[in-house]
Amino acid sequence: MASDEDLAAIRAEIDDIDRQLLMLINQRADCARRVAEIKLATTRSGDALFYRPEREAQILRAIQQANPGPLPADFAARIFREIMSSCLALERPLTVGFLGPSGTYSQAAAIKHFGQSAIHQSAPTIRDVFRQVEDRVCDMAVVPVENSTEGMVGQTLDCFLESALHIVGEVELPIVHHLLAGADTTMESITAVCGHEQALGQCREWLDANLPGVPRDVCRSNGEAAVRAQAEPGIAAIAGDLAADNYRLIKLSEAIQDIAHNTTRFFVIGRDSVPASGEDKTSILIASRNRPGALLSLLRPFEERGISLTRIDSRPSKTEKWTYMFFIEFEGHLTDPLIREVVAALEENSILLKPLGSYPKAPI
Repeated sequence: MASDEDLAAIRAEIDDIDRQLLMLINQRADCARRVAEIKLATTRSGDALFYRPEREAQILRAIQQANPGPLPADFAARIFREIMSSCLALERPLTVGFLGPSGTYSQAAAIKHFGQSAIHQSAPTIRDVFRQVEDRVCDMAVVPVENSTEGMVGQTLDCFLESALHIVGEVELPIVHHLLAGADTTMESITAVCGHEQALGQCREWLDANLPGVPRDVCRSNGEAAVRAQAEPGIAAIAGDLAADNYRLIKLSEAIQDIAHNTTRFFVIGRDSVPASGEDKTSILIASRNRPGALLSLLRPFEERGISLTRIDSRPSKTEKWTYMFFIEFEGHLTDPLIREVVAALEENSILLKPLGSYPKAPI
């Protein structure tokens, strides 16, 4: 029949394209291996930079801009992310820290940003994630910084105050919470619901309506909650698909977050600063003098130079009662002339200014 012949011809065409893709991917991998050889030959041992966040962001943006379709641009970028992840592993696999245990949204963010070929190393607390990079146990790490419904993650900002690490990237991850439990637990037999404090807050209305009166236990991560649900009958966990798969848990109810478009942003942290990529953000921590108009004096340099703020938040100071640190995020790179002017003006009106890093805007 004509339809069978047409299908056979299209499948033969697909097979031929697949062979060409395989050849081209391996040609790219060979180029990556040659790049690694040049880097190792021209730099001191241990100093070669294999992962370049700004270069990767530029490539992913170029892929999206050049994509002719019908494949959506972000889908094409994700495919190339995995190709780059595999090629980088030929140069030297990256070890990436995340807030564990396995199955957390932090691990999902690490996979989204670094691909499947990176080596993932969990840590029990956000402070420990920072230490992994500081102590060179990991090359880089991913830490949660902000949720679209629950706001900033204070622990992460507090760690930046004490750490010399830089922000080198950002990841935005849509958050879909499920109510997970072991095979022997039903909705009627739940004795407690476990989850990270942010996850419990993001599902508050659903829990009030569907499990009123059931105790809620705060865990250090949603992965830790999933571990409890796997081990303890009657315990339910709020966590995502990765945790459900890793711990073989049952989804008693899916997508229980109160707001559908729930997103968490993560920072990628590393030991070295990142050159400009062309589309960048900068984050700083700043403390102002305690006087009338102090906050206005911090914001005026941005307005005068037309610099767009993308985030401003406050944290209580750890050194003086009723004083605050401000987390300010804005468009641009610390090497841009206008940004240097802004930073100089801020230093005149602050008692502490700590640049946390300039980094590429999340490309996907």
